Amino acid sequence: THKGRKRAAPRPRRAHPRRRDRNGDEEDEDDEEGTRKYRKNRNRRRGRAAENEGGDSDMEPAKAKKNQANQKSKEGDEEEEEENGGKSSKGKNEKKDKKTDKKGKKDKANKKKKKKSGSGSDSESEEEPMTEEELAKLKEEVEEKKKLIATLRNKPWKMKKKLSVLKEAQIFVDKFEGALGKGKGKKFYAYKVMMMKKWMKFQRDFENFKTACIPWEMKIKEIESHFGSSVASYFIFLRWMYGVNMILFGLTFGLIMLPEALMGKPYGSLPRKTVPRAEEATAMNFATLWDFSGLAQYSVLFYGYYNNQRTIGWLKFRMPLSYFLVGVGCIGYSFMIVTRTMAKNANDDGGGDDTSFNFSWKMFTSWDYLIGNPETADNKFASITTSFKEAIVEEQESRKEENIHLTRFLRVLANFLALCTLAGSGYLIFFVVRRSQQFALEGLENYGWWERNEVNMVMSLLGMFCPTLFDVISSLENYHPRIALRWQLGRIFALFLGNLYTFIIALMDEINLKARYLLPFTLEEEKIVKYNMTIWEASLYNGTIPENSTAPPILVDPADVPRGPCWETMVGQEFVRLTVSDMMTTYITILIGDFLRAVFVRFFNYCWCWDLEYGFPSYSEFDISGNVLGLIFNQGMIWMGSFYAPCLPAINVFRLHTSMYLQCWAVMCCNVPQERVFKASRSNNFYMAMLLFILFLSTLPVVYTVVSIPPSFDCGPFSGKTRMYDVIGETLELDFPSWFGKVFGYASNPGVILPFILLMVLSLYYLNATSKSYKEANLELKKKIQ
Repeated sequence: THKGRKRAAPRPRRAHPRRRDRNGDEEDEDDEEGTRKYRKNRNRRRGRAAENEGGDSDMEPAKAKKNQANQKSKEGDEEEEEENGGKSSKGKNEKKDKKTDKKGKKDKANKKKKKKSGSGSDSESEEEPMTEEELAKLKEEVEEKKKLIATLRNKPWKMKKKLSVLKEAQIFVDKFEGALGKGKGKKFYAYKVMMMKKWMKFQRDFENFKTACIPWEMKIKEIESHFGSSVASYFIFLRWMYGVNMILFGLTFGLIMLPEALMGKPYGSLPRKTVPRAEEATAMNFATLWDFSGLAQYSVLFYGYYNNQRTIGWLKFRMPLSYFLVGVGCIGYSFMIVTRTMAKNANDDGGGDDTSFNFSWKMFTSWDYLIGNPETADNKFASITTSFKEAIVEEQESRKEENIHLTRFLRVLANFLALCTLAGSGYLIFFVVRRSQQFALEGLENYGWWERNEVNMVMSLLGMFCPTLFDVISSLENYHPRIALRWQLGRIFALFLGNLYTFIIALMDEINLKARYLLPFTLEEEKIVKYNMTIWEASLYNGTIPENSTAPPILVDPADVPRGPCWETMVGQEFVRLTVSDMMTTYITILIGDFLRAVFVRFFNYCWCWDLEYGFPSYSEFDISGNVLGLIFNQGMIWMGSFYAPCLPAINVFRLHTSMYLQCWAVMCCNVPQERVFKASRSNNFYMAMLLFILFLSTLPVVYTVVSIPPSFDCGPFSGKTRMYDVIGETLELDFPSWFGKVFGYASNPGVILPFILLMVLSLYYLNATSKSYKEANLELKKKIQ
């Protein structure tokens, strides 16, 4: 009837324009109000239908079809009415209708969101429990949404679409993931899902926290971005050595030095803990302390200070046993950590060539789009540039053609020159050692500072200048930069190893020489010392002297008691001096060879005859091989001398800590990148192999002294014993049952040890062969994948 009335209404032909406009406006307003009401009702019906489809899963299919048919018929009526209303309006009224349509759509979307958010809580309270099929479908939908969230970054969509889809998927997952529980367990399931998300977030944040706690990580990344992985590998190796020495320092300080300082007898109570009367005047002088003599010699820093008392303090701490076991434990831990690191590096490198489409990968996948810091972006830019340089060098070396005869001649000549340098270095050290022995026989008090420290200074100077000479020689060979680095490391390793063993032989010769020249007096001196020690102890503890004498007690000051030579403390002093002189030489080399050279080139380049930056002397490059071998050589001295000087790990920790900051500053401030930048990250296992070899060679002299040489009779924790390892037998005899000592004796029998060593060798051979087969299998799989 409404439609019929509209059609039959008479339409005036002419009217006043204002009246016609006013009537048209009124009609348009009425039509707009009607369409709004219809659209509101339609939106409500559609929202209810959507809720019925998504939430009311228990609705019958016939009822759903009926609702859909009613909805379609109502929507058809609404469309017809909207068409009739649209025909009655013209011109501007059509534009108004379009605007109202847009407003209606916005209202529709907002109301849908409100109804969805409101219907979730209502449905939870009013819905009946879901069936198994509906739960399975909902679970599948939730899993699909999760997969979509995880893989959304890889979709070839626009960013706007990605953000909208991500938002919808997250809302869906948050809303329906907790509804997967059954009945009363629904809340518990939702709580479990929430806690799982919290736990995953905590793990992610904790991993970031662990990465941020890695010492010097940002410094090393910055150096790697500007100088390449070859220079960064040295600083990574330095950080690893710092961690190992921290463990060694914790063992020696916590189980040797600290218990003796807290629970042992104080300074001045025993002759071994007292400066002799003849040395008291100069015991606190700086020159004496710099040589680690005087008061430093009679302290917890060296072997001779420790008492041979079996237990000390109220804890009954067994100092001799702890001293021996810590020395053995430090060497055992070092072997374990080095071999473990080598195995880890070997597992990380699966073998094969990973340079397929190298430049394409670097071009299209190098940049990290999550960078938000300008300084980090600069470092990343420098890192990508350096990686391109490394890749270009690798490609050039793989395609290089060379004259093989000329190359062989130059390599033979370079090896001959390197051998001559090594022989000259060995002869020079031998000559200096013989001079030092002559000085020791005549008395070092008659000579100056250079004669007393000649061996240490010559060894430090050879370690400073010989690597540079080897670098000049290696330029003749025309090797690949990585192979050239290994040849350089091998030559410097031979140099340092020869210097170290020459130094040890010189120490042993000096000890034997003193023993040979002082042998007629040493035995008499030992008897006198033992007799005087007996008198002194008797007067201190009993108040009488031996042989039941009735004379008044003789009070003897510990500083006046004669004492024998303590060769362990002397060896420890030599190692400490060599370590300190090597540290000072390194620092002076950095300040003079790098910093002052860079300052001279930087400021005198404007007024010089030629270009100092690209000519002579130019800025210095970072010497990777010399610095790496310096670290390895220094660590060998620490392993060898820490048994005689427990303070050596502490000194080395201080040296490595300061070296990290000083060398990082020198690299970024004074050095320039190498002309041939190459990727040397695979050289880490080569460093570890050399470190393992020098660890083995460093333990040989210590094992020899522990097993073969008797300890000093009046100093150290093993004084009074035939051999140092006798402390193990004494502990087994006094602190363990008799059957345990028998079992240990049977286990230490050579008939048991030799088969055990043979079994270890066979197992190592088997594991090595297995690892090679796994590597070959990895290569085959990589070929198949390609």
